[in-house]
Amino acid sequence: MKYSDPHQTGSESEQQLRQQVDDLKRRLREQEEGLSGPPAKRWKPSAITITALLLFLIVLFVGAFFAGYIPLQRRETLVREEADVHGKDLPHVEVMKVGRSSIQSELKLPGTLQAVTEAPILARADGYLKARYVDLGDKVKVGQPLAEIDAPELDQQILQAQAAVAQAQASLEQAQASLEQGKANRELARVTAERWKTLAAEGVVSQQENDQNQAQLNSQTANVQALEKAINAQRSNVAAAQANLARLQDVQGYRIVKAPFDGVITVRNVDLGALVSTGNTLLYRIAQTGTLRMYVNVPQVSASSIHAGQAAQLTLSNFPGRRFLGKVARTANALDPSSRTMLVEVAVSNPDGVLFPGMYAEVDLSTARSNPPLLIPALALIVRSDGAQVAVVQADGVVHLQKVEVGRDYGDRVEIVQGVAEGATILAAPGDAAKEGARIVPVESAAGQR
Repeated sequence: MKYSDPHQTGSESEQQLRQQVDDLKRRLREQEEGLSGPPAKRWKPSAITITALLLFLIVLFVGAFFAGYIPLQRRETLVREEADVHGKDLPHVEVMKVGRSSIQSELKLPGTLQAVTEAPILARADGYLKARYVDLGDKVKVGQPLAEIDAPELDQQILQAQAAVAQAQASLEQAQASLEQGKANRELARVTAERWKTLAAEGVVSQQENDQNQAQLNSQTANVQALEKAINAQRSNVAAAQANLARLQDVQGYRIVKAPFDGVITVRNVDLGALVSTGNTLLYRIAQTGTLRMYVNVPQVSASSIHAGQAAQLTLSNFPGRRFLGKVARTANALDPSSRTMLVEVAVSNPDGVLFPGMYAEVDLSTARSNPPLLIPALALIVRSDGAQVAVVQADGVVHLQKVEVGRDYGDRVEIVQGVAEGATILAAPGDAAKEGARIVPVESAAGQR
């Protein structure tokens, strides 16, 4: 379809009008100068002629105006209609605004629930399992009997120890009697030595006899000292025998296996009649489940915001929609150089006992942050050989592929460190429209940034 140029049509009409006006002026000048008639008779235009001429000029101008303006308006209308037709052919693509995440920093970490207090119950006496009073899953109280061990060899050892104590005590008593006899002999030797010493001084007896009695006193004194040492040794023997007897009696007391604290039997490892040995046979495993704990590794970027006493929420897949309240019990206050993470212990109360040790859980340690990051959907990121890009939509609907620097990956969202500003319009899910210079019709996305 061909269109005449309205500007060209208007120009031709104006030129024709000007040419006619110039011809009319030329004729008037010729008439005034007598070039077109006899010199004695000059033509002078009347008022009617001038009026008619002016009307003619006005009509010419109006005609020229309409001859140029109306085609121009028609052409602009056709151009707009053609643009609308082409606009309908452009792809309608969903776009979104780049925004920051919420002021709440999300930190969700997986872990395994553990009992705060858990202990293996081992046999402390050799023998056979005579009785079993509790079984797997039973709740027990501190001091409650769990099992009984029959230890016949231990009974024999106790009898032998009792006999050894009695023998040691008898030896001690005999040593004490010998000491008393020795003290009596020493006293007799002392009196005799003093008497012979007096007689020797008076010359009644010889000095040799006096020396013999003095030597007898010294011998009895040494004998008493030896008996005293023997008594001390016998006392030590008695104490050792009594200690051995007490130890065996304590071990005999271990034949009754008792619960060290309130808890639940999580493992039962032996049956009646099984042979058990001291320190090697696991009888039970008991755990306190009123409060459970969970260890998680917090990444370096969030480690400084985690502190003891901080609130925590635990979620489990087998309890959909339910959150268990806990708190940070303690932190390592140091990072593991190999993983750049900090070990954190989270405690959660379990009064109704619905949580079990060994369950897989996820803990939410979200904290407030002063500088929320820019986040975009992971689907909005274009990863190519020359790096990560996003498709920025300019004001005129033209797509521009902008390189960006990606930060942390949150799964369905990624952090943009550099490349686009907050509020920029990007393609929410780039497809065939993600081409440099492509023109689209943007459609606002209903999805927002968190």
